[in-house]
This record gives sequence, C-alpha cells and structure tokens, in this order.
Amino acid sequence: MFVLAFDKGENICASWPSWGCAARRLGASSRRWRPRLGGSTRVVHLSRYRIHAVSKMCGVTSATLRAWERRYGVPSPARTASAYRLYSDDDVAVIKKMRDYVNGGMAAAEAARMVRETEVPRAPAHMNGGDAFAGASDRIVDAAIRFDPDGLEVEVNRALSLGPSVTIFERALGPALERIGDLWHEGKITVAQEHLASQVLGATLMHLLRLAQPGESGRRVLLAAFADEDHVLGLFGVGLRFCAWGFRSIVLGPRTPPAAIARAVESLAPDIIALTVAIPPPPPAARELIDAYADACRGAPWIVGGAGSEALRPFIEARGGLVAAPEMAEIRAQVESALLSRRRRKDAS
Repeated sequence: MFVLAFDKGENICASWPSWGCAARRLGASSRRWRPRLGGSTRVVHLSRYRIHAVSKMCGVTSATLRAWERRYGVPSPARTASAYRLYSDDDVAVIKKMRDYVNGGMAAAEAARMVRETEVPRAPAHMNGGDAFAGASDRIVDAAIRFDPDGLEVEVNRALSLGPSVTIFERALGPALERIGDLWHEGKITVAQEHLASQVLGATLMHLLRLAQPGESGRRVLLAAFADEDHVLGLFGVGLRFCAWGFRSIVLGPRTPPAAIARAVESLAPDIIALTVAIPPPPPAARELIDAYADACRGAPWIVGGAGSEALRPFIEARGGLVAAPEMAEIRAQVESALLSRRRRKDAS
C-alpha cells in the first residue's frame, strides 16, 4: 500500500520537495536578453518605452496593442514591478511589422504568425534572473492577478515550449499554482481569479499528462483523491512524475470512495495505487476509511501523500501502506521497493 499526500488546496509543493518553490516576485526585469546573430554572446536590449509612447510611435492604439499581446502573444513586453508594460526597440519593430501586415489586408492572426516566424528566437521577457521557467511562472501568476483569461492562455501555452512535460510542471506550472494558492489564502486575489487559473492550468496538466504517457509501458499507477477530497491538480503533477518513471498514469480524480478504487483495481490491475489527502478525517472515521482503502487495493502496493497523510500514518502503516517520503528520489525508491517486494511474494507463492 502506497499513499501520496498533498498540502492545502492546490498547494502541491510542501509534500513534494522537488516541486517546492519559494514565492517569486511578480515584477519583471527591465532588461531583455537576446542571442546575437553569429555567436553565443548575449546582448542587452533595454525595455524603455511605455505603451502610450509606443502607440504614438507605431500608429496603433493602446487597446489594439493590448489585444495583440493577449490574443497572439505579439509582442511580449517586459513589465515593471507594478505590472506596467515596458517595450524595447525590438518590440517596436515587431509591432510595426504586425501593423504593416494588418494594414495590407492580412488577418491579425495570420499577421501574428508571420511575425513570429520571422522574429529572431529569444528568451521570454520575464527572465527572473535568467531562468526561463521561473519567468514563465511569474507571467502566469501575473495574468491571474490581472484576471486576464486570454493572457493566461497565452502564457501557459508559451511555457509548454520550454522543455519536457515533467520539467515544465515542476519548474513553471507547479510553482505558479503554489503562488496563486498562496495569494488566495492571503486574501490578495479572489476566488474567481483562483478558479480561473485552476481551470486553465488544470486543462493544461491533463493535456501534458496525455502527451507524457509512455507508449509501451507495462506498468500502471492509479491516482485518486480521498472520498472527501476535491483538490486534484497535484495528482496530474504526480502522474507526470510517474510517467517519467515509466508508468502509465490513470487519474480517477476527486472524491474517489474505496468502492470505486476496488472496481478500478479489479478492472485495470494497476501495479500501484496513489492517493491524496489534504485534510484527514477524524480518528474514528480515519481508521475505518483507511481500512476500506487498504481492502480496495486488493494486495497491490498503495501510497498516500499530502498534508493530511502524516496524521494518518499509524493507520496507513498498520495496513501495510506507505506514506510519501520527503524527497522525490526517496519516493521513487519506496515505489520500486514496494513493487519488488510484491514480485518476490508472488514468486514465492
């Protein structure tokens, strides 16, 4: 039995240290880095123009500039600590290209595609000390704070090009979720803003998990939340990590009772079951619930993680289950050890 635990709400980092991340400053740097043609030396392009100045320089209204950025990601200006846009000379050149294409009769979406195809590749505007993943995370949080659904979609989609799925989650999307959750708990953003971010990021994580599934893997992990648990975005992150370990991840989702686990185990024969709990039930109900989950796993290893798992440790371990270790390397060792022990028991029987 192996149990995975997550912390409050969608804050998934505390129980999984490799996904933990310090709260990041939301302000963007006033500098943009770009590779110089013909070499690897980086040169600085200062972001120095405010949106009204750029509007006058390019003959494009401020509203149109905001719309192009929100809908097409063109351009991608830096921002001050107060979230004001700061455009560089490169941004101005991009806007003028976009303007000329549109004035020539081209649809804005097609014009944006043409501009992106001809633009010299460069790092994202929010570099956060040179870390593209941290910059992407900051921009996602910034879009959530602005309550900008189109901008949020643009920034999340940009993050998807940064690297492998599990790295994108652990270094960009996961930290963004954590920061947004913290802002909500601190009363600095509304429930509506938090729900918007959760919806967009949740859909993205589901997509990443589908793409990350190993093609020919014979191993399966079944992931689900406790019966009264609603927060499951962290499960998709765990699923990505299991995919990186060679497992096919099957996510059942929130509020999964023991009877549903039993049916899934019977039908899918997973190698391991991973459960998440943020708030543990009181002791009398906890023992009964843990016993029911242990029986539902039908002898397969199971692991529980999350903020509520430590309080349930005595009940979990009494039924042969595991509580997730502090480090991801240790968790993987727990998983492999549990699977090896099960194989040995089968061989001996």
